[in-house]
Amino acid sequence: MIPFKSIKTIFFDYDGTLHDSLRLYAPGFRKAYDFLAEQGLADAKNWSDKEISYWLGFNPKDMWENFMPSLSTELREKCSEMIGQEMEKQMQETKPFLYEGALETLEFLKDKSYHLIFISNCKTYYKDTHTKLFCLDKYFESLVCSDEYHFIPKYEILHLIKDKYPENMVIVGDRKQDIEAGKKNNIYTIGCTYGFAMEGELADADMLIDDIRELIKYL
Repeated sequence: MIPFKSIKTIFFDYDGTLHDSLRLYAPGFRKAYDFLAEQGLADAKNWSDKEISYWLGFNPKDMWENFMPSLSTELREKCSEMIGQEMEKQMQETKPFLYEGALETLEFLKDKSYHLIFISNCKTYYKDTHTKLFCLDKYFESLVCSDEYHFIPKYEILHLIKDKYPENMVIVGDRKQDIEAGKKNNIYTIGCTYGFAMEGELADADMLIDDIRELIKYL
């Protein structure tokens, strides 16, 4: 059981934890995949949202290494750029959607003097755009993205930054990368079942929540 009364620092994943990113990512993924199919580098396929959601939570480097390892570095970068451009377009046309209660929960925790840290496998422009849209720097004392660390694994980034903040700590996230980051750094873990986790991904979490607002009950 997590000793909630002793927690001082909370690391938050973003996509699938605070933000429903699928509506931004899916159009970009489909555009990049269709390009590869047109080039004869992939079979034509109609991807479902559920299939696409598996790749949310991966940084771009790991995503392409796992999804299409035979693809050249040049094409991986081109496709990542296509996804990014389409996501930017989507962000401009339809405002990103935070889960209900996300900002309310962050405000509650901030008011209780927790140290809140944003840690996401995203690109810098994505972090900066969302920070501006939702005033995330009002809640988080630090906003960290994997782009700033050359897309090394999240557990390595957490290892590099965690000593800046007071113990005890917990990381909140919806994917195996978040739980792995906590376990490898001896930090408590809370898995978000409402995000994009596949079956079994959150099995090692110290605790599961079905709604971000549940944190208000415990912290």
